[in-house]
Amino acid sequence: MIRTIVFSLLFGMILLSSCKNEEPFVYKTGDDWPVYLGAKSSAQYSSLSQINTENVSNLEVAWIFRSGDLTGKKGTQIQCNPLVVNGVLYGSTPTLKTFALNAATGKKIWEFDPHAFFEIGVSVNRGVTFWEENGDKRILYSAGPYLFALDAETGELVDTFGQNGSVSLKEGLGDWAQDLHVISSTPGIIYKDKIIIGTRVSENNDAAPGYIRAFNVRSGKVDWIFHTIPKPGEYGHETWPEDAYLRSGGANSWAGMSLDEGRGMVFVPTGSASFDFWGGNRLGENLFANSVIALNAETGERIWHYQTVRHDLWDRDLPAPPNLVTVQRNGKTIDAVAQITKTGRVFLFDRDTGDPLFPIEELEIPESDLYGERTWPTQPLPTSPPPFSRQVFTEEVITDISPEAHAYVKEKIQGLKYGHMFMPPSTEGTVIYPGFDGGGEWGGAAFDATSGYLYVNANEMAWILTMVPIMEEMGKDAAPGKSAYITHCAMCHGPDLKGDPSGAYPPLVGVLDRFSEKEVMETIQKGKGRMPGFQHLNEQTRHAIVGYIRNSDEPADAHEMGLESNRGAVPYTITGYNRFFDQEGYPAVKPPWGTLNAIDLSKGKIVWSVPLGEFEELTKRGIPQTGTENYGGPVVTDGGLVFIGASQDEYFRAFDKKTGKELWKHKLPAGGYATPSVYAVNGKQYVVIAAGGGKMGTPSGDYYVAFTLKE
Repeated sequence: MIRTIVFSLLFGMILLSSCKNEEPFVYKTGDDWPVYLGAKSSAQYSSLSQINTENVSNLEVAWIFRSGDLTGKKGTQIQCNPLVVNGVLYGSTPTLKTFALNAATGKKIWEFDPHAFFEIGVSVNRGVTFWEENGDKRILYSAGPYLFALDAETGELVDTFGQNGSVSLKEGLGDWAQDLHVISSTPGIIYKDKIIIGTRVSENNDAAPGYIRAFNVRSGKVDWIFHTIPKPGEYGHETWPEDAYLRSGGANSWAGMSLDEGRGMVFVPTGSASFDFWGGNRLGENLFANSVIALNAETGERIWHYQTVRHDLWDRDLPAPPNLVTVQRNGKTIDAVAQITKTGRVFLFDRDTGDPLFPIEELEIPESDLYGERTWPTQPLPTSPPPFSRQVFTEEVITDISPEAHAYVKEKIQGLKYGHMFMPPSTEGTVIYPGFDGGGEWGGAAFDATSGYLYVNANEMAWILTMVPIMEEMGKDAAPGKSAYITHCAMCHGPDLKGDPSGAYPPLVGVLDRFSEKEVMETIQKGKGRMPGFQHLNEQTRHAIVGYIRNSDEPADAHEMGLESNRGAVPYTITGYNRFFDQEGYPAVKPPWGTLNAIDLSKGKIVWSVPLGEFEELTKRGIPQTGTENYGGPVVTDGGLVFIGASQDEYFRAFDKKTGKELWKHKLPAGGYATPSVYAVNGKQYVVIAAGGGKMGTPSGDYYVAFTLKE
């Protein structure tokens, strides 16, 4: 390791010295993209206007950077929204390295490889965080279960932070969480000398708690903790079973946060409690899951909250940081908080009090027929603005792109439960619509303060959720391997080992023909890609799972493996995350399947909505542009433009922000499933997007592509 550190120091010095001869950088306020999503308000907005509606057709590629760590990898992604500070671009790679580039040329300045210090899996990283004080400049970012502090000028670890430059993201979560899956996909946010950060945890019953923590930027110590699963005596404890804080997980903030620096308030969106689809062991409203929480950024104390889904059974995580906006209501100018949701709604709150700015109605919810489950009787829905995606799956929304597709889907829904946006999960199968990935998603929304418009892209994809009784699936005399597989693995890979047809969760049939038993055992323990590690399972349990995958199911003692308690914890698993397609692989609902929308927040009205993305083969068949499923968000500029990638057709586009007219598009080398950044260097404006592909069955890439106007 000493050799690695010495080499990294020398390499960084060489690169830095090579940059000294480049043209001096001229900085102006507003040129940077210094924070994830552009600003601590999560505006996704740039005041730059050199690139505008009149000349956007003249955009050309300025530079392309390839990280070079894609070799042999499949299904990797880059979801990073890169930072640009004082002419330097900071981003991350498919394997979670981070780097600094000259933002005008794409030339690499330094690179940091966390794999040189820790054995970590590969997941997604949506960006990094920049902090500066008195000449001390740091990049803070996470990879695996660690938060790293790097010198922003050299990429070297800051050895006074934590243990030689890193801290565990499990700090402050309790002893029982230390062997559980805890990472952070989205950058934290800086308040003074604190980085406030959330985490991603398991969706299953083995989830760690999703507490919000502030780490000291200098020392790495935990300055405060907010318990999203309240302990006795804390606000909201009565909304859970008495002992839930000792055993329940989730209620985590994986989507990022927004900060009002002047008020000293951080706004935290949270996800569902675990297990996502059955909550018989967590009956109650389950505060602070599925909530917008306003906290004192200095102390972590709750100021106000609003829960958007009570006792979530549908994986309705709040998917993006709330936008801090200013609106006009009843003749008054109000600082507000706008929170998009997976259900295609926008909740709008007074920033100081949390009071809704539009009336919210209570929707009655059907009762669950699952063992031990009790749905919460109502769920809140804002009356304005109107939803930006369709709300309920019925026979009227079945696809009409061909008679064959319509007939196929109509046949498939026989016996399924549908007709309500909060239809409870069932063993018969329930159509989830809007789907697990929205409505709105992690790309977030862009806010233009000059017009008061919020720009948000939406998915129009139905999914099918089918609950499987674990004991019934395992059988009365099930061997331990099958028991362990159904309990821990079937949720993603399916009880039949066939995985997700979209490729998000690969099949395990024949996996031991492609990998050795040792490799599979290590993957179960440490995780790989989006799969979490199962360090809390002992070696005998992991061995039994591998045996079941091989169909040998070597006998083992269930008591020794600790499976008796697992069988009793959650009585259901699911058949996997299954998108609802027609016989050709297109979405089961009528187009559009993906949209870009402009919403007037003051008036509570949708200004325009246009399809986002295209299946060219369907257009050639005479079907109007359908839009596609999409991941990654928009950016709005003073030049009158909305930039967005996101679509399955792998194009990067610019739209007129007033009308929604498409003005320009460029085919990327891989899908641009990330939110772009807009910046300027030496008076020249650029827009850059990570092209990492890897979603929706599209090829993976390792590209960053920057555009500027032709000379």
